[in-house]
Amino acid sequence: DDKGQTTSDSNAPKTVIEAAKRGIAFYSLLQTPDGHWAGDYGGPHFLLPGLVVAWYVMGCPSVMISPPQQALMLHYLKVHQQEDGGWGTHIESPSTMFGTVICYLAVRLLGAKHDEDWIVKGRDFIQKEGGAVMTSSWAKFWLCLVGCMEWTGHNSVPPEMWLLPNWFPFHPGRLWCHCRMVYLPMGYLYGSRFVYSNAESDPLIAKLREELYCQAYESIDWDKTRHLVAPMDNYSPIPTFMKFAQNCLSIYENWTFFRPIKNAMRKAGLEFCLEYMRAEDLQTNYIDIGPVNKALNMVSAFHAANHDINDVAVRSHMMRVPDYLWIAEDGMKMQGYNGSQCWDTSFAIQAVWECGMLDKFPLLSSKVWAYLERCQILSTETSRSSPAFKYESCDNRDKFYRHVSKGGWPFSTSAHGWPISDCTGEGLKGVLALMDSPIVMKAVKKGILKNIEPSRLYDAVNVILTLQNEDGGWATYENNRGFGWYEELNPSEVFGDIMIDYSYVECSMASMTALVEFHEKFPNHRTREIKFAIHRGKEFMKSIQREDGSWYGSWACCFCYGCWFGIEGLIKAGESPSSPAIQKCCEFLLSHQRENGGWGEDFTSCYDKDYAAHGMQSYGDGGSGVVNTAWALMALSAAKCKDVEAIKRGVKYLMKRQLDCGDWPQEGISGVFNRACGITYTAYRNVFPIWALGRCAATYGCVLDRD
Repeated sequence: DDKGQTTSDSNAPKTVIEAAKRGIAFYSLLQTPDGHWAGDYGGPHFLLPGLVVAWYVMGCPSVMISPPQQALMLHYLKVHQQEDGGWGTHIESPSTMFGTVICYLAVRLLGAKHDEDWIVKGRDFIQKEGGAVMTSSWAKFWLCLVGCMEWTGHNSVPPEMWLLPNWFPFHPGRLWCHCRMVYLPMGYLYGSRFVYSNAESDPLIAKLREELYCQAYESIDWDKTRHLVAPMDNYSPIPTFMKFAQNCLSIYENWTFFRPIKNAMRKAGLEFCLEYMRAEDLQTNYIDIGPVNKALNMVSAFHAANHDINDVAVRSHMMRVPDYLWIAEDGMKMQGYNGSQCWDTSFAIQAVWECGMLDKFPLLSSKVWAYLERCQILSTETSRSSPAFKYESCDNRDKFYRHVSKGGWPFSTSAHGWPISDCTGEGLKGVLALMDSPIVMKAVKKGILKNIEPSRLYDAVNVILTLQNEDGGWATYENNRGFGWYEELNPSEVFGDIMIDYSYVECSMASMTALVEFHEKFPNHRTREIKFAIHRGKEFMKSIQREDGSWYGSWACCFCYGCWFGIEGLIKAGESPSSPAIQKCCEFLLSHQRENGGWGEDFTSCYDKDYAAHGMQSYGDGGSGVVNTAWALMALSAAKCKDVEAIKRGVKYLMKRQLDCGDWPQEGISGVFNRACGITYTAYRNVFPIWALGRCAATYGCVLDRD
């Protein structure tokens, strides 16, 4: 139990800035040779099973998952099974049928025996809840691929939707890119009716057909199961209109009257899907935008290659699987991306900068500069010589629904190829911060470090400016292309608000503050556009502030995070700290400070859209957590909060929780996505306490060091 492993009095730093420096010194030891910080970005339970299904239907190639990796994956799934026998949607979630069915499928495919005690417990959970027909649609899709469910039990995913004209009000090209890129290969595999080739002869599949259902597999009326879903999975119930549309599509799929036109359109739809997936594969160097479509694209390539495991595209896909794998004390998992490298590194260097210690850690700073230089998308000689670069042409971007990429920064790596508004903003701010380091700039001047020319920074600004939405805010990867009513067509029961790319407080602050800081160093570049964009962003952020003064954080847990972005964005855009919007948010944060001086939330804040009543009760310290506390302190100090005693209590909490080595304890999940799924950011426990201590020390000075 690391709750007691805090700094001993004899070794405790005497000042706030000493604690920050100790934190940086420890964290510098974890920096990789290429300059980034690696971290665990796992947590969701529906990712690894998808990879396992892909591996199994492709013939269990050891180059994709080796026997030792199988054992580590089994260990991971076993230790995260809950006492009731089930698995959650993520590691802190109560058991769900979505998590349980797909994890049970994975452990059996990985080699767990049907009569092992933990397998029996998992099977009992599934049977008690009505069998696998009660799981959600994404789990049903994997069951269909491996031959443990008939395709008539899954609602239609028609690939011919891509043949609609682009002006059509509901075109898949208008969907949020993560949604679009998952349902693209789903449409291809559904339209191809792909099923594991040995499903009818494989004894394990025959056994699973017995284990997963409460009646004989052959007796199930699959069409009647299409809309079944357990209440525990039904976070975002399928709207009535969508059920009607799905029933109409079922008629279209099954009535012979429609067969001639359906077959013609389907062939063309499948051809476009395959072309689009190949473009995505090349643009991302076979990494793909995320782990779900990575596995689905890989199976699609395998199908398109007539099950040739040695096909170039299939081999290229398999070679990129390790990018997603992470091994930790709980075993081997599949991460929610190919890592969070650039995101974490951009934050880390800003934390060091705000502590005033860039040149006190010259090797750290120089390595970050080199990493951010290499990581800028389609901006280096290497990336411009890759196949991905040709897809940056206007014609290809229009054809494959891509926003401009050149000059952006990614969440993970340059090879991934998808720029994001907030990642571009934070990457740009990281570079601008390092420009304040005499040591780094001297190394650039001498040619020891590669220069980042102003034109490359202009490209980043162009990405940010073009990503601003009509409402003044910024979404994630693209402008909002759809409409709010798209959510009435959300086919996923387990995720909310996935159909379009919304403007978020986090993306808006990161983009807006990057423009502010860029303008300070380059005041003559696109001056009017930048000032107008900042003004619009500021008004947007004020418009989405909640009545209680808070901002809802969509990408981490939750209100402390949102409040930091909200306050910092407004302050940097010129809002006075004494304004009602800022003061109301400060009051909100102060009202949630806990007795021990800290703040705490868990993923239930995001799920319920209400501040977690008991804070971080299960995985924190007295309901508080170091990450939430850091976010709250960063917000309050940015606002120059006058309650110095509250600031002092929060700072003392962070200093007390710091370990002798300079690290902080790992606590609960701090990230979230799609409202309902928690995800791990292990870097946050280091980066944000350091940053908060540095900011508080700079804002309040030695008053914080007095008893």
